[in-house]
Amino acid sequence: MQLDQLVTFYKALGDPTRVRILAILANGPLHGQALAGKLGVTPPTITHHMAKLRDAGVVYERRDKNTIYFYLHDANVKRQSQGIVNVMEKAKDTSVEELFAEDTLHVQRRHQMAAEKMQVIRSFITPDGKLKQIPSQRKKKLIVFEYMVRGLEKGRKYKEQEINEYIRQFHEDYATIRREFIMNHYMYREEGIYELNPEEIWAKAEDLQ
Repeated sequence: MQLDQLVTFYKALGDPTRVRILAILANGPLHGQALAGKLGVTPPTITHHMAKLRDAGVVYERRDKNTIYFYLHDANVKRQSQGIVNVMEKAKDTSVEELFAEDTLHVQRRHQMAAEKMQVIRSFITPDGKLKQIPSQRKKKLIVFEYMVRGLEKGRKYKEQEINEYIRQFHEDYATIRREFIMNHYMYREEGIYELNPEEIWAKAEDLQ
């Protein structure tokens, strides 16, 4: 397990409310409003805590029409709980440099990916924000589309015409790009209304490496 993942996991569990959320979800999935009611907190408070738990990989979301349900990621909870014990065991027979060599490599790859994304954006997006052309290579296409959707508001519901107008700021072929937004799980569409999906289910360029 990478060190930064381990640290994120324990930071996420450093709040009693988040531990209670995991205990509740151990009995089955719930939506945010139900969690707020059980814990006696406001829905925005639940949103804040769920973001931390998602980052730690211990919960995930599934949408049922207009409602998002939160699930406990049992396998990740068990794996990451065991992580610190594994580190201590490995440390008995391994130097610190060797023990955390994987983490150093992970950081280097992350920096390389960030630099690659920036290069793709510079290649396909003009200084005034226009998309020169839709990339043919899938990895570059995902980098460009992710750049575009990050300008949309989380939680806002968009009419199709609004999405078309937003995309036309970048490129005239709004119909193709709009379909790509749906196909690559950036957005959810129901009865002509569009909304951003949770970022965890977006198609990622990193996954194509």
